[in-house]
Amino acid sequence: MNRRLRSVDFVTINLYWLGLNIASGVITPVLLPYLVVLFMPAAQKNTYLAQVRVVGLAVAMLVQPIAGSLSDRNTSRWGRRRPYICAGALFNILFLGVIGASPLFIGSGWNSLFQSTFGVTTAYAVLLVGVVLLQVSSNIGHGALQGLIPDLVPEDQRGRASGVKAVLELVPAFLVIGIGPLVDAGRVWVTVGIIMAGFLITMLITVVFVHEQPLREKPAGRLREPVLRLVALTVIFVAVTRGAVWLVRTSGNWAVQQQMAMAMQVALVGLAGLIAMAGSIFLGVYFGAWVGIGREARGQTSFIWWVVNRLLFLAAVGSIQGFAQYFLADVLHIPKAATMTTILLGVVALFLIPSALISGRQADRLGRRKLVALAGVVAAGGAVLLLFSTSIPLVIVSGCIIGVGAGTFMATNWALGTDLVPAEEAGRYLGISNLAGAGAGIVGAGIGGPLADFFNALQPGLGYLVIFALYAALFVLSTATLAKVRAPNRFG
Repeated sequence: MNRRLRSVDFVTINLYWLGLNIASGVITPVLLPYLVVLFMPAAQKNTYLAQVRVVGLAVAMLVQPIAGSLSDRNTSRWGRRRPYICAGALFNILFLGVIGASPLFIGSGWNSLFQSTFGVTTAYAVLLVGVVLLQVSSNIGHGALQGLIPDLVPEDQRGRASGVKAVLELVPAFLVIGIGPLVDAGRVWVTVGIIMAGFLITMLITVVFVHEQPLREKPAGRLREPVLRLVALTVIFVAVTRGAVWLVRTSGNWAVQQQMAMAMQVALVGLAGLIAMAGSIFLGVYFGAWVGIGREARGQTSFIWWVVNRLLFLAAVGSIQGFAQYFLADVLHIPKAATMTTILLGVVALFLIPSALISGRQADRLGRRKLVALAGVVAAGGAVLLLFSTSIPLVIVSGCIIGVGAGTFMATNWALGTDLVPAEEAGRYLGISNLAGAGAGIVGAGIGGPLADFFNALQPGLGYLVIFALYAALFVLSTATLAKVRAPNRFG
């Protein structure tokens, strides 16, 4: 592509990311933790929060690459990507209504049936169904959206475009500051309505102002084999991570049976947790990506290692964000934890956004890998400081350091990924990269949640310190994996 893009083009191409991240920025760290405590026993809240996230993200892992592949082949006169973005947003609004209705089932007459059969309340079951449906619709649009930058942005402008993308992913941290008090006050429908509006507005602007060239001829080949590969990819990754959870639980039960001292339990079970997280990432991505990509995987080892790098980092940063509300409530004893969580995210965004903008520009000059490596080191430092944070000011400082690392990572890592994928199959490959997006929650929260509950039972608040230490280690490992990534152009 020879046409140089204007600043407004970078915004319109990426604007739907704002709608997606208003949803994830409210639902994951604020709304879901509030509803889970409302519906299920507090002593197992981290485990049940992890459960609802893992089930939803497993669905996302499957749907997103399939939607990306379908959009690669779409010959609509509206373009390859926008029809999927439009349909996804409209269904998002519908399925958000299911989540909004879940508190209506508290005390339902069906509770005894659901608890005896599934071990959960009716309200939790409705919430789980709503989250799964929302993950289906959201990832229809998400899978197609990922193809816009490779489709429309010249290589030497992708760092800047990815920087704008990162900013639009981070701006919701400011927008949701006022949502925390709504959640603490139990105004779930108002909160859900704000998310609905975000999807509708950003979708309409994208559909109207982004100009795609229709695909003149559908690519050769059938989708049956790629889709079956994606199903196998999802099954492999989820099976590996569930095996990792079994390892952690087994080691924890064994340590309890041996009546080990608390320090020994922290060392043994904590080490098992790190092995489970890192091991499931390496094995899950390695085997999952090879199955998902197929015969071409032998020539795409840099892409596979890029997914590993991305998954390690996102598993750490996303899980710290996801458990922040419980950490503030249980360790720092903040009475209105949802409100403080949104305030904290807003303050952190003050450092996230400038670092994303600056690093996005620098990525086109200095290279992507150097900045991605720096991001992992900086974020690890912030996570270590979080272990010693006994007051809100210290939490904010550590959060801002993590924010600088995350902002740098979000801008430069995505630019590196768009350089690595084959242009004609960008939707498919970047959909497979959802091993990192969805897999981050499956690994970080799916393993971290039960770990937190295990250690919190030994000593209140201990669980969060253990899992935050493990997330710091994942940041360091993310930097180490870049040695295996070979960028194809001078911007790498």
